[in-house]
Amino acid sequence: MARSSPRLIPARVRILAAILAVACVGLAIVGSVTFLVQRERVIQEVDHRLRAQIDGLRTFADPTAAESADGATDPADGAATASEIVDVRDFDTLDDFLRAAIATFVPARNEGTVAVIDGVPRYRPGTLSGFDVSENAVLIDRAVEETADGETTRGTVTTEEGSLRYIAVPVSKPDDDREGLYIRAVDMGAELEPVTAAMATYMIAAVAVLAAIGVVGWFVTGRLLSPIRHMRETADAITITDLSPRLTTSGNDDISDLSRTVNSMLDRIEGSVDVQRQLLDDVRHELKTPITIVRGHLELMDPGDAGDVETAREIGIAELDRLARLVEDIDLLAAAEGDSYLMGDVDVAALTARVGELVAVIPGHTWTVVATASGLTRGDPDRLLQAWLQLADNAAKYTPEGSAIEIGSEMEADGAHLWVRDHGPGIPPAARHRIFRRFDRASGKRSVGGSGLGLAIVDAIMKGHSGTCVVTDTPGGGATFTIHLPARAAELPAPVRAGDVLQRETSS
Repeated sequence: MARSSPRLIPARVRILAAILAVACVGLAIVGSVTFLVQRERVIQEVDHRLRAQIDGLRTFADPTAAESADGATDPADGAATASEIVDVRDFDTLDDFLRAAIATFVPARNEGTVAVIDGVPRYRPGTLSGFDVSENAVLIDRAVEETADGETTRGTVTTEEGSLRYIAVPVSKPDDDREGLYIRAVDMGAELEPVTAAMATYMIAAVAVLAAIGVVGWFVTGRLLSPIRHMRETADAITITDLSPRLTTSGNDDISDLSRTVNSMLDRIEGSVDVQRQLLDDVRHELKTPITIVRGHLELMDPGDAGDVETAREIGIAELDRLARLVEDIDLLAAAEGDSYLMGDVDVAALTARVGELVAVIPGHTWTVVATASGLTRGDPDRLLQAWLQLADNAAKYTPEGSAIEIGSEMEADGAHLWVRDHGPGIPPAARHRIFRRFDRASGKRSVGGSGLGLAIVDAIMKGHSGTCVVTDTPGGGATFTIHLPARAAELPAPVRAGDVLQRETSS
């Protein structure tokens, strides 16, 4: 049973998810830090109010003790020393002090007070501007327990009424054995309510911001990724039979540059495919003639006639040799159109002398080196030698036997010139634009041997060197083929593949 391929998550969704994740984390961190800072500020303000209650009670009990009480509270742990126990000797009874303190220190909003004697709540404010804690057994028991050693204590207790921040101040009278306790509590839930409300508002705003980011991000990422989506659609539309679809390019951003690069790549691919198709068509056309000739002679051959058999054999071998040369030339042309160029400095004088030595053995003509340039050019020496010898071989084929052929080289400001000059029939100007095509000849006839690929090989080598090969008239009749290599040709970008060496064959 074939497995279905996993569903791919679109890039648009992944990008948007990443943006939302980062925004969500950022908003969460900012909100959490803000809430904690505001909460801590509220708690410190509540603690300050509770600590101020100690000084208020002491001053109420003994106005002369106000200055000595300053700084008695330890802010490190919020507790008080034994000297902070309120001494009410100036009051007649412990009850009088507690009753007066409860009546005097009216609790503010979100606050509650109670006076306790021997663990039993005795007095509470007559005007409840805050809330009643006289019946909160959890708070009273906790305060009584923590002040058993006679020290003021501050803490937080969780009750049914919510979280209460409280301070418990022991109250004593020297001639009274009872234990008095003044308790003031603050409702932290009510105190933190503005902070909580602000955080709820922040959360709603954060959700709205995330939603806005999601909506805007969805359209923005869609707009940014639309060229890539169009690129995918264009790639799907390209087939081996139709290489014409191209990407639309607009703007000057990275995506537009990518689209232009892809279009340039598609142009090169289409050109390469067209060249290959043309080559196959040309090869098919060239193969038809020898096959037809060999087949015709074999069909008409009389097996009983030895002379007829010998003639058919010679014709078949000659046509097969022509096919072999055709295959070799096609191989040379493919190599010349490839990327196997080993660029380097080339001594023009040495190259000229080498060509002069090699062409001297071509029979039927008088070869002369009439000019030798001195200097360096850039190129692949083997390929330049191959191209120059191909021009010489071409001149030998189309020039009447016994005529002179000259070769030479020149160095000028625009580069190096390597030429071959013959004194044959010449090439009409109207035919010069097509003689470098595959399997094409100036006369259009096949009376001269060869595959018709020689000048196409020269043209391919020149394109690999960013140079040209041109044809001009020879004074007095004939044609002059000139290879033009631009100044320092190898400094131009040229692909190099080491180890790819050309076959050193010069004739087809």
